[in-house]
Formats: sequence, C-alpha cells, structure tokens
Amino acid sequence: MEDKRSILISVLVVIAFACVPFVLDVDKSYFVFFLFLSFCYVTITQAWNLVGGYTGQISLGQHAFFGLGAYTTAIIWLRDITKTGYFFDPVTMILSGLVPVVLAIIVGIPLLHRLKGDYFAIGTLGVGEIIKVLFVKGGSFTGASDGLHLPSTVFESMKPYYWTGLFLAIFSTVVVYFLIRSRIGLALRAIREDETSAASHGVHVLKYKVFAFAVGAFLTGLAGSLYAYYLFHINPDAVLKLNWTLYPVLMCVIGGTGRIMGPVIGAFFMNGVFFLTDIYFVEINPIMAGLLIIIVMRFMPGGLIGLKDMIMSRK
Repeated sequence: MEDKRSILISVLVVIAFACVPFVLDVDKSYFVFFLFLSFCYVTITQAWNLVGGYTGQISLGQHAFFGLGAYTTAIIWLRDITKTGYFFDPVTMILSGLVPVVLAIIVGIPLLHRLKGDYFAIGTLGVGEIIKVLFVKGGSFTGASDGLHLPSTVFESMKPYYWTGLFLAIFSTVVVYFLIRSRIGLALRAIREDETSAASHGVHVLKYKVFAFAVGAFLTGLAGSLYAYYLFHINPDAVLKLNWTLYPVLMCVIGGTGRIMGPVIGAFFMNGVFFLTDIYFVEINPIMAGLLIIIVMRFMPGGLIGLKDMIMSRK
C-alpha cells in the first residue's frame, strides 16, 4: 500500500514538473534553470549512488565520464560522424553514454580487481585528472584548453533542454530502481556488505562491480551530452572540473546513500542551497555549504531521507 502511494505521489510530481514550461517563461525564469540543473544533478547522483551507495565502491571519477559524454557529443556533431541531425539527436546522446562505458570497463577491470576503499577512490580520481590533461593536450581534435565551439544558432528555446533533463532524471531513477530490485541489486548489496561472503556464495564480485561502474558511466555520459547541448562551448574547465564529481557525492550523502530517493532529495536540496548562497551569501558560499555538510553528517547520518526513520525510532 505504501509503495503504491509513493508511486502515485511520484507520478503527480513528475506531471507537475512536466507542466512547468506551460506556466513559466522558460527562457527568462531563473527557477526553470534551477530545475534543469537539478535534473542533471539527479542523473549524475543516481549514477554515483549505484556505484557508491549500493555497491560500496567510492568512485571519484564522475567528472571524467561527464566530460567524455560532453566531448563525444561535440566531436560527433562537428565532424558529422553519424549524419543524423545532432541537435538533441538520440543516436548522438546514446553514443555519448556508451563511450564513457568503454572507459569504465577499460579502467574498471584493473582498478576494481586490485584496489578497494580509499585506494579505489584515489585511482578513479587519478583517471579523471589524466583524462582532463589528455583533452587539454588534444590539439585541434579536442580544441586543447579552449575547447570546442558548437553552432549556437540552433538554439530556440529552453523547453527541449528542460524536458530532456526531466526525462534523464526519471530514466536514471527508474534504471537504478529496477536494478536494485532485481538479482543484480541483491548481488551489489551483498558485495557492499561483505565481498568475501558474497564471493563464497557464488557472486562474481568483479563482474558485478564493473557492471555497476559501467551503468553509472553511461548515465553520467548522457548528462554530459545534455550539458554539451546547453553549453555550446565544451572545454576542460567547464565539463571536466571536479565539481561534477564532488557535488554528486555530496548530494547523495546529504540525501541518503543507498536509497532510491536519496539522490533526488539531495540534488534538489543542495542545488537550492548553492543557488541561494550564490544570491545572498556570495562571499561565504563555501563556508555555508561546508557547515551544512557538517550539521547533516553529525545529526542525520542517514541523510535527509533518513529523518523519518530517525524520528520514528525516537518515538
């Protein structure tokens, strides 16, 4: 009964979000841009939640997958590779998700086989920084430090960006939801709790780790592709900066790791905090964000979504 009620509420919220462009002027409303960016963060945070929250592998390389997705879209578009139209082209976006998957498999097999915990996190961080250096030194193919410029004359309205962002946020949440409720999800949670015990019960630990890593890379690459369409100027400082790794980790922790709705709540909440501090507390923005993190971690270790459980346990 509770699941049905949650699904009904979720459907109503999605319908409300989908109707926003019919109510507000999407090209002038700051609130619409806030929602669009929140949708992007939900997608990336759900991707990280699958790897870090459910599988227990703390990855710090999300910015590599995000940037690779953005650059793939730009390169395909500018070099006329697929000849399928490019602007919000599904083929281009899917390819932009698959290219990060290839990277995730190539680096995931050796890293996940040899490294665990903090060592794996540092390894993925190193991979992200190596990718950034490669794109900076990539010459005319990647545009070096200046990046690639897409034809911005195709822009007409924020509506396709908004609805595509909403779709990706829903898609990533649904993908994680069904994965976690399947045998794959059971294996991932078993690995998170005890790798040795999982392996002794027949779980192929490396295979499932790499699978989760690859699915997370695919979702993050899709978000990078959408951001490339929005930005039109793809450069390392914009799409390969650490914010695309640190913010999703922060949002997942604030919302609640290992919970389906944790990344959604965390993404909207923290993005709202960032927007408000940028407007009202510009000079102390990092301090406010850091203080909020400390408060949540100290008093709400289960994240915002764990507040209900904490209140009920105290009662």
